[in-house]
Amino acid sequence: MGTIARGGKAVYGAPLGILMLEARFPRIPGDMGNAETWPFPVLYRVVRGASPERVVLDGAAGLLPDFLDAAKELVDFGAEAITTNCGFLSLFQAEIAAHVGVPVATSSLMQVPWVQAMLPPGKRVGVITVSAGSLTPRHLEAAGVPLDTPFVGTEDGEEFFRVLIRAEKQDMDVDLARRDILRAGERLMREHADIGAVVLECTNMPPYAKALRAALGVPVFDVYSLVTWLRAGVRPRGFEG
Repeated sequence: MGTIARGGKAVYGAPLGILMLEARFPRIPGDMGNAETWPFPVLYRVVRGASPERVVLDGAAGLLPDFLDAAKELVDFGAEAITTNCGFLSLFQAEIAAHVGVPVATSSLMQVPWVQAMLPPGKRVGVITVSAGSLTPRHLEAAGVPLDTPFVGTEDGEEFFRVLIRAEKQDMDVDLARRDILRAGERLMREHADIGAVVLECTNMPPYAKALRAALGVPVFDVYSLVTWLRAGVRPRGFEG
């Protein structure tokens, strides 16, 4: 009997679906929205009207139905797991997972308790977020993050926040953006001497993770580590033969 190929999907070979905010800033290599970031194919779906400002500063108010529809569409296309390109969408974690019936990881923040479990006694996880003023206990609780977790934002920076969230321009000075992230990391370490690892909330921060690791001297986890972990479970590596 010959090999039987199974049907039922619209797209094959890309089991991971990414829900994207609607934005026009540059997505450099390492950014979640740059398809070349990933060592495997992914499916994208832009959620219209879900601007970074609306999701981050306004708590994604009124957007849940749009994200549910978009997530279901990705699953219908062939996605076997869903993630999003904004850590603040942890607010929708339970609803999206219930709606689509496949594994869902809405936020890089979900890694905080995992990383904490790996650290030695006396050390804890710190978070760098795009907007400390917008990261509420609701966001943390939805991702399973202890409410006493220290975090800092990039609102006081020169470039990163105003390009990504305020959308003041479409071009971005990458060197200035890197400086904003590094300064936030240095402030986190300066204010909390017990930081043993850092988790980056923002999905636009992975391009700067290597520089952060070198500058801070502690492990750095981000949405890239989250998504590659998720994908490894959906498509385990084979070692036969």
